[in-house]
Amino acid sequence: MFKGLSLFLLLISFTAQAETWPGEQWPIGSPISGPAVQALENYAFAPRNDTTRQGIRTDALLVIRDGQIIYERYAGPSTEQTPHLTWSISKSLMAAVLGVAYGEGRFKLDDPALKFYPALEKHPAITLGNLLNWASGLDWQEDYEYAPLKSSVVAMLYTRGHHDMAAFTAEHDAYAAPGQAFRYSSGDSNLLAATLKTMVGPTLYPDYPWTALFDPLGIRHAVWETDASGTFVASSYAYLTARDLARVGLLMARDGRWNDRQVLPRDWLAFSLKPFAAYKAHQDEAVPGGHWWLNLPAGDAASPWPDAPPDTFAALGHWGQALYVIPSEKLVIVRYADDRDGSYRHNQLLKHVLQAVRP
Repeated sequence: MFKGLSLFLLLISFTAQAETWPGEQWPIGSPISGPAVQALENYAFAPRNDTTRQGIRTDALLVIRDGQIIYERYAGPSTEQTPHLTWSISKSLMAAVLGVAYGEGRFKLDDPALKFYPALEKHPAITLGNLLNWASGLDWQEDYEYAPLKSSVVAMLYTRGHHDMAAFTAEHDAYAAPGQAFRYSSGDSNLLAATLKTMVGPTLYPDYPWTALFDPLGIRHAVWETDASGTFVASSYAYLTARDLARVGLLMARDGRWNDRQVLPRDWLAFSLKPFAAYKAHQDEAVPGGHWWLNLPAGDAASPWPDAPPDTFAALGHWGQALYVIPSEKLVIVRYADDRDGSYRHNQLLKHVLQAVRP
């Protein structure tokens, strides 16, 4: 028995040593070049007009292959030292933070959210798993600047809900039973941030994203805003450099492991990357998992990004923010942007990157 255990530990050690991991800095691999790279740059870094803000406006593009930087370029005001607003990538970051809490035994997916956030007394059947699938059943309207008057998210972030975003969300009525329908909701994400406060307690909570996730991964420049109640704005307001966000991507690409430490439990990863069963084709730009987006067919619809492998998944944010992970290609891609007109296409960028990195 002990010989078998020793062999297993030796294999784990060998695997960790054979992989490339970032220390304080990312290792630099062989840079990609050639016509396919030029085509990628022509797409991602077209001349930008800061007056009209039209077209594709990439601020940062970083490509990691097998743990090494093989492409990196910045534009606009961004540099490799700039903590960029991630918008809704923050939601996937909160999912990763919650994954650590889950591994510490602080909650179960089928726990009622009410157990950790009493303000949900009107909605006792909502579970933490429902919130992670954006399936709370709350009647939430995720409309932005194109429909501000009826927008729940605009009211939450900027007007009557901004002092206590979770409480504002909890006041919404239900339109469906929890777990029965998908409706993308920044409110669901901020309810999760409020439940985390009870899970870990008020003493640990202000530093928990750092002690649980950022510090173990060597992320040194993260900023995460809170609302006036002291709750992290999990929907929107985390800021990371492109290189720091790529560390989260590498963690996800390697099954929640960082060097020889299992930061995220494997069953948490399985839940995060499992498509929500009640999702209907074309409801959103990709298939929802547990606060991540998946490149999988849904109903009679094909994969949302047909030129990328089916194991591709992503964290996505407003105005073109994206963290793509392609485990089969050993790729992590970070794209920060200031897109305003909807002309950017995830599939097109992924296609260009894959053509640039493949022999």
